[in-house]
Amino acid sequence: AAAFEAGKKAGYFQRKKEQDAKVFTRKKLVNLISPTPSDIDIAQAAVPNKIKFVAEACGLTEDDYELYGKYKAKINLDVRDTLKDRGSGYYVVVAGITPTPLGEGKSTTTIGLCQALGAHLDKEVVACIRQPSMGPTFGIKGGAAGGGYSQVVPMEEMNLHLTGDIHAVGVANNLLAAAIDARLFHEKTQSDEALFKRLCPARKNGTQFFAKSMHRRLEKLGITERDPALLTPEERSAFARLDIDDDKITWRRVVDMNDRYLRQITVGRAPSEKGLTRETGFDITVASEIMACLAMTTSLADMRERLGSIVVASDKKGNPVTADDLGVAGALTVLMQDSLKPTLMQTMEGTPTLVHAGPFANIASGNSSIIADQVGLAMVGTGGFVVTEAGFGADIGLEKFVNLKCRSSGLKPNAAVLVATVRALKLHGGGPPVKPGQQLAGAYTDENTALVAAGASNMVRHIANTRSFGIPVVVAINSFPTDTPAELELVRQAAIAAGASDAVVCAHHSQGGAGAVNLALAVAKACEENPDAADFKLLYPADLSIKDKISKIATDLYKAGAVEFSAKAEEQIALFTAQGFGHLPICMAKTQYSFSHDPNLKGAPEGFTLPVGEIRCSAGAGFIVALVGAFPTIPGLPTRPAYYEIDVDVKTGKVIGLS
Repeated sequence: AAAFEAGKKAGYFQRKKEQDAKVFTRKKLVNLISPTPSDIDIAQAAVPNKIKFVAEACGLTEDDYELYGKYKAKINLDVRDTLKDRGSGYYVVVAGITPTPLGEGKSTTTIGLCQALGAHLDKEVVACIRQPSMGPTFGIKGGAAGGGYSQVVPMEEMNLHLTGDIHAVGVANNLLAAAIDARLFHEKTQSDEALFKRLCPARKNGTQFFAKSMHRRLEKLGITERDPALLTPEERSAFARLDIDDDKITWRRVVDMNDRYLRQITVGRAPSEKGLTRETGFDITVASEIMACLAMTTSLADMRERLGSIVVASDKKGNPVTADDLGVAGALTVLMQDSLKPTLMQTMEGTPTLVHAGPFANIASGNSSIIADQVGLAMVGTGGFVVTEAGFGADIGLEKFVNLKCRSSGLKPNAAVLVATVRALKLHGGGPPVKPGQQLAGAYTDENTALVAAGASNMVRHIANTRSFGIPVVVAINSFPTDTPAELELVRQAAIAAGASDAVVCAHHSQGGAGAVNLALAVAKACEENPDAADFKLLYPADLSIKDKISKIATDLYKAGAVEFSAKAEEQIALFTAQGFGHLPICMAKTQYSFSHDPNLKGAPEGFTLPVGEIRCSAGAGFIVALVGAFPTIPGLPTRPAYYEIDVDVKTGKVIGLS
């Protein structure tokens, strides 16, 4: 009885602590400045809560997180179990129409919506967003912490190194690349017997041994013996020599920066490499399959399996060569272990945000992690909201959210928010080009309802595509100061006519959560009317062929008339199918600026031929990547990159010019 009473008391005090922390941390913004200052000025003027108080407001104890300074914490995955009695909240995905190069405020809308739900409507809410890559941060697009009065803070910490997850991905990726080239070198310069002796060295007593990481290679070869001395000469040769085909190596090095000159390089040019050169290249770190594994995994054990399953090349007989064959998957898992934990941060109004994984949507899976969403759903409990962001337009990020992320996790969204802007619809209606760093043409700053009406076809198709997955759509019309009431009303009416559950004009950039309260009410209503997500469905079954799955996406969602596969792509499809990967779903890599492969085809083009130039197998992540056209997987820097504006005040240590 005494123990029971003590437990009741402990539960009471924990709940009291949680409620007190909510009152302390979740505060509506006041004294907003107009016109809206720069993102960094707003963020640096904010006074964030210490993250331990944000954690307490979510019902977390000190055992549930690890502090990374005052304003960040890593969340232990065990909270999915310790909080399971709370139930699971509503699941909302935020996507957008096809954007301009300036972006349409999808991250800002995600944060503004969560501020409205949490600080203004007193709902339990967690935002789940991706960690920004420093390529765009120093290139064109800038960071991804939101904007205006709807930001994650401290924005400098989020947009730069955060807790080091992207660096861990880069180191792990490049260790694997180094292992491949080292193995190539040693196999080409040593006999089978010399290789075997070096791979299985003798102990002090003279007996050889296999490292534990080698056992999976032995199992793959059907070798049951674990004493190296008892292997036959044939078994010793098969184990030691991977016999990688130089021309079939698919693994590339990565760097988290935009650098066009690394797209194609030659390695092995030093005299010490004995002339064993080969052509390869770099990707941006967030395009690494290891980043995709982080986004798709569910546990440390699952991550170990995914990393071991990564296919880096084919051997000369056409068999896949994996990270486990190289014996490096255990080391990769060690490098990635801490990265499995989502990073807890906060919005301007004190609502919690989980930042985790950062795959680009145009060249990778484009969504934050399954783990973060699972943790968030446990944190908010029944009746709460997890708002997770899908990158770029709904043809890219939301399609992958459905067919990759939800297919793997089994989670079903209750509603989708589609972010639209008058500016983007004018571009799709035939407006002049929009370029970063250049002043907007008058067509975008003056009222022009004809352009808006003409461009609405883009939004209409995105609504139709999203509804085809059985997801109710709420359109968030992200307003700008130059938008007129007539233009905004036209967008709203077009969205409702296209089947959106609601369409709401928002001003969260300039007003914070207060500017998204009506959006939050519409989203809550859509979720409450769809509690079981019973109509949710995937676009295609896994047992379709690789070509049929690609064609399904292209014709059903992009409205292509046909798909054209290059000879290289045909060869790769045949190889990956023969290797047993034909059942994997598809991750399309294409431009974010059009439904098609051509960024200049605006609006809602139809009947075009979609060219697929290359196919890559991401067996660890669990999908096949189809590169549409000649699509670069590492961006280049523009003539005037964002880094021109970025500096530090050496007296105060404050970062200047980050956006």
